[in-house]
Amino acid sequence: MSTAPAKTAAELDAADPLAAYPSKFVKHDGVASYLDGNSLGRPLTSTPERLRAFVEGAWGERLIRSWDESWMDEPTRVGDQLGRVCLGAAAGQTIVADSTSVMLYKALRAALDADVERNEIVLDRDNFPTDRFIVEGIAAERGAKLVWLEPDSSLGVSEDQVRGAVGAGTAVVLLSHVAYRSGFIADGPGITAAVHEAGALMLWDLCHSVGSVPLALDEWGADLAVGCTYKYLNGGPGSPAFGYVSRALQGRVRQPIWGWMGAADPFGMTASYAPAESVRQFISGTPPILGMQPLKHMLELVEAAGMDAIRAKSELLTARAVELIERDLVPLGVEVASPLDPAVRGSHVTINHPRFREVTALLWERGVIPDFRPPHGLRIGLSPLSTTFAELDAGIEAIRVAIGEVGEVGDTISAQL
Repeated sequence: MSTAPAKTAAELDAADPLAAYPSKFVKHDGVASYLDGNSLGRPLTSTPERLRAFVEGAWGERLIRSWDESWMDEPTRVGDQLGRVCLGAAAGQTIVADSTSVMLYKALRAALDADVERNEIVLDRDNFPTDRFIVEGIAAERGAKLVWLEPDSSLGVSEDQVRGAVGAGTAVVLLSHVAYRSGFIADGPGITAAVHEAGALMLWDLCHSVGSVPLALDEWGADLAVGCTYKYLNGGPGSPAFGYVSRALQGRVRQPIWGWMGAADPFGMTASYAPAESVRQFISGTPPILGMQPLKHMLELVEAAGMDAIRAKSELLTARAVELIERDLVPLGVEVASPLDPAVRGSHVTINHPRFREVTALLWERGVIPDFRPPHGLRIGLSPLSTTFAELDAGIEAIRVAIGEVGEVGDTISAQL
């Protein structure tokens, strides 16, 4: 029988080295527990005023002059900041532009076209729909062959599975570093090495790891990576995605959406397209400068806190979540669908129960906000800089109560029938 946790939430919050950070995020009295930071991060309290200053200054006062004075370099300047703070990437390899879907399309097409002798894309069936749909579209467009991996949905893709799937025909392997469903952390360096040994390129989706799990793309030898900025990087709904292209690969690939901002001479108004020789070639149209501003603010906060400290807090939060789930929810029929080993678990915990669709709807009405993932998964997303242990405890208790209430309603209906 599970026992009470050794420490209370109040004690854990008091001992938290990052205890000063939750107050830097906008909170609302109507939200009792926010457990969905892995889908959309809270805004920073400083963002409204900084956006106002941007609108009144760089945009309102400087107007078009800001393109010459700053904005032309914003995609690569913010990209370099993101690379340094979160990705383990040296300067000149990361840009901020477009959506995750568009960046995935660009990176996949560039990788597939890099070697005409290779025509296979390796991916897993449990990956996020965007990844699978983009790959299926490119396969139909280019006549490529898809090689599907079938991982355990409560874990994720292993290095051995990848080694068994890649070969002489493999052009590119696309995997999520942290699985969106289970939270499993893939072996970045091991899998990348296995892909390279087969002569293929490795493309990482970092949406569920960037800002919560330390990354080392340069050290891994990664070729390409993409990710969003509205989860643990708190850029806001629809904030622009990022793309990483290793310096060694930049001269070998060409992205498929040729736009004026990615040209060697954007203002030359040339008769034909010539790509920039740098990572800038992966920019297409005019980048979303306004949308980058909240991301810049958050990156400053992440750098001040440090990714190692953020990861340590994440592990403590998810460990406590699992402890409370096993004590309070497993006896009610809940199953943990995430790795129990914190070393291979990202910053969210997924649990399963046949009534979680109804439970989630009830929780949202009460200001407790996890998210539901069909067929019967509830994800508890814990954003280390904004989530307190008290908030987590309150959320788990609310889930326990809601399961009981939904069960009672079901029992009443069954009895009436």
